[in-house]
Amino acid sequence: MKGEGGRGKGEKSSILDSQSCLRVVISGASGGLGLALARHYLERGAIVAAFARRATLLQALAAEFPGQVHCYALDVRDAVALQQAAGDFVGRVGLPDIVIANAGVSVGTLTEYAEDIDAFEQVIDINVLGMVKTFQPFVALMRNARHGTLVGIASVAGFRGLPGAGAYSASKAATIAYLESLRVELYGSGVKVVTLCPGYIRTPMTQINPYPMPFILEADEAARRMARAIARETAYAVIPWQMGIAGAVLKSLPRWLYDRLFARAPHKPRGLL
Repeated sequence: MKGEGGRGKGEKSSILDSQSCLRVVISGASGGLGLALARHYLERGAIVAAFARRATLLQALAAEFPGQVHCYALDVRDAVALQQAAGDFVGRVGLPDIVIANAGVSVGTLTEYAEDIDAFEQVIDINVLGMVKTFQPFVALMRNARHGTLVGIASVAGFRGLPGAGAYSASKAATIAYLESLRVELYGSGVKVVTLCPGYIRTPMTQINPYPMPFILEADEAARRMARAIARETAYAVIPWQMGIAGAVLKSLPRWLYDRLFARAPHKPRGLL
């Protein structure tokens, strides 16, 4: 397992020092990690297309960085809205250098409750299909230009199924596999695919977790480390690297031992999205 600082075969050996000319698309840009990523790039002079449902928060970001933010109030479940936003941004600014599919949701779920089926559907729809729909309008354009980086935010929660988080773990395991498929499909095209698997990040999504969160990062620090991995065009990175080691240990556990250890682990609270 590669940590945040590793480089894969054929990857660039140096970090891009200047990001002032970058054009970056970020979904889920109105809060949490997405907002931290947007701020990171904006503070370095980048032009950012900010996708999110909360228009007022996007407008506040645009007011803070005049002339740098293109706001698109949309839901990543809406493929048509994403295609229109992508077309508008490309027409106004040009092909993005980086597209970050960050939008995601998390909620505790238990299969035994019929009312949780809707939560399962929403988590899979947003976290998995939302990523596909975010990338889709840009793939052919980037392939034709032989340039661009597609970044998917997965999670260490996708390494093993966590109790009480069936929907979230399944969605993140799916994104890891999807991103690997996409990376292979685009191999040699000039388009890079970066899979980022963060551990715990201090955001509203994690505030309700009733259990210890080792190696937790502040959102701005996580964004800084992620941007560094993206600049390196690292194919796969776990952030922070300590969670990569923890994840490798978890993945190596035999099923009988994993089941016994995690059967009584505390659950994320069930709730509405």
